[in-house]
Amino acid sequence: MGWMSQGKSAKGNHELKLIIAYLIIVNLLALFTMAHDKSQAKKRGRRVPEKNLLLLAAIGGSIGGIVAMRVWRHKTKHASFSIGMPAILIVQTALAIWLLT
Repeated sequence: MGWMSQGKSAKGNHELKLIIAYLIIVNLLALFTMAHDKSQAKKRGRRVPEKNLLLLAAIGGSIGGIVAMRVWRHKTKHASFSIGMPAILIVQTALAIWLLT
Protein backbone atom coordinates (compact mmCIF):
# COMPACT_ATOMS: atom_id res chain seq x y z
CA MET A 1 0.00 0.00 0.00
CA GLY A 2 1.24 3.46 -0.87
CA TRP A 3 1.64 6.22 1.66
CA MET A 4 -1.39 8.06 0.26
CA SER A 5 -3.72 5.06 0.56
CA GLN A 6 -5.35 6.41 3.71
CA GLY A 7 -8.64 6.83 1.93
CA LYS A 8 -10.57 10.00 2.61
CA SER A 9 -9.20 10.62 6.09
CA ALA A 10 -8.71 14.23 7.12
CA LYS A 11 -4.94 13.71 7.36
CA GLY A 12 -4.75 12.16 3.88
CA ASN A 13 -6.89 14.95 2.44
CA HIS A 14 -4.70 17.61 4.03
CA GLU A 15 -1.50 15.97 2.76
CA LEU A 16 -2.90 15.76 -0.77
CA LYS A 17 -3.88 19.45 -0.69
CA LEU A 18 -0.37 20.39 0.45
CA ILE A 19 1.21 18.34 -2.34
CA ILE A 20 -1.07 19.90 -4.95
CA ALA A 21 -0.36 23.41 -3.63
CA TYR A 22 3.39 22.70 -3.69
CA LEU A 23 3.23 21.43 -7.27
CA ILE A 24 1.24 24.44 -8.44
CA ILE A 25 3.72 26.84 -6.82
CA VAL A 26 6.87 25.10 -8.08
CA ASN A 27 5.46 24.77 -11.62
CA LEU A 28 4.51 28.45 -11.73
CA LEU A 29 7.96 29.31 -10.42
CA ALA A 30 9.58 27.19 -13.14
CA LEU A 31 7.34 28.73 -15.81
CA PHE A 32 8.06 32.32 -14.78
CA THR A 33 11.78 31.66 -14.25
CA MET A 34 12.05 30.27 -17.78
CA ALA A 35 10.11 33.29 -19.10
CA HIS A 36 12.46 35.62 -17.23
CA ASP A 37 15.50 33.82 -18.63
CA LYS A 38 14.11 34.12 -22.17
CA SER A 39 13.55 37.84 -21.63
CA GLN A 40 17.09 38.25 -20.32
CA ALA A 41 18.45 36.32 -23.30
CA LYS A 42 16.75 38.72 -25.70
CA LYS A 43 18.13 41.73 -23.80
CA ARG A 44 21.55 40.11 -23.38
CA GLY A 45 21.07 40.53 -19.65
CA ARG A 46 22.02 38.40 -16.68
CA ARG A 47 20.78 34.86 -17.29
CA VAL A 48 19.43 32.19 -14.99
CA PRO A 49 21.97 29.34 -14.76
CA GLU A 50 20.80 26.20 -16.59
CA LYS A 51 21.39 24.12 -13.46
CA ASN A 52 18.83 26.28 -11.63
CA LEU A 53 16.24 25.77 -14.35
CA LEU A 54 16.82 22.01 -14.30
CA LEU A 55 16.71 21.99 -10.49
CA LEU A 56 13.28 23.63 -10.58
CA ALA A 57 12.14 20.87 -12.93
CA ALA A 58 13.66 18.17 -10.73
CA ILE A 59 11.89 19.38 -7.58
CA GLY A 60 8.50 19.18 -9.27
CA GLY A 61 8.38 21.99 -11.83
CA SER A 62 8.86 19.90 -14.95
CA ILE A 63 5.41 20.65 -16.37
CA GLY A 64 5.94 24.39 -15.95
CA GLY A 65 9.36 24.08 -17.57
CA ILE A 66 8.00 22.13 -20.53
CA VAL A 67 5.13 24.58 -21.02
CA ALA A 68 7.59 27.50 -20.94
CA MET A 69 9.83 25.77 -23.48
CA ARG A 70 6.89 25.43 -25.86
CA VAL A 71 5.30 28.84 -25.29
CA TRP A 72 8.48 30.91 -25.51
CA ARG A 73 10.54 28.50 -27.65
CA HIS A 74 13.20 28.64 -25.00
CA LYS A 75 16.00 26.08 -24.55
CA THR A 76 14.41 23.84 -27.20
CA LYS A 77 17.73 23.25 -28.99
CA HIS A 78 19.51 22.14 -25.83
CA ALA A 79 19.42 18.35 -25.37
CA SER A 80 19.63 18.76 -21.60
CA PHE A 81 16.25 20.49 -21.83
CA SER A 82 14.53 18.94 -24.88
CA ILE A 83 15.32 15.45 -23.58
CA GLY A 84 15.94 16.20 -19.91
CA MET A 85 12.66 17.94 -19.09
CA PRO A 86 10.43 15.17 -20.50
CA ALA A 87 12.68 12.55 -18.86
CA ILE A 88 12.31 14.28 -15.49
CA LEU A 89 8.53 14.38 -15.97
CA ILE A 90 8.43 10.66 -16.82
CA VAL A 91 10.43 9.79 -13.69
CA GLN A 92 8.22 12.03 -11.54
CA THR A 93 5.06 10.50 -13.00
CA ALA A 94 6.34 6.96 -12.41
CA LEU A 95 7.30 7.88 -8.84
CA ALA A 96 3.86 9.40 -8.20
CA ILE A 97 2.11 6.31 -9.56
CA TRP A 98 4.30 4.06 -7.41
CA LEU A 99 3.61 6.13 -4.30
CA LEU A 100 -0.12 6.27 -4.92
CA THR A 101 -0.60 2.54 -5.50
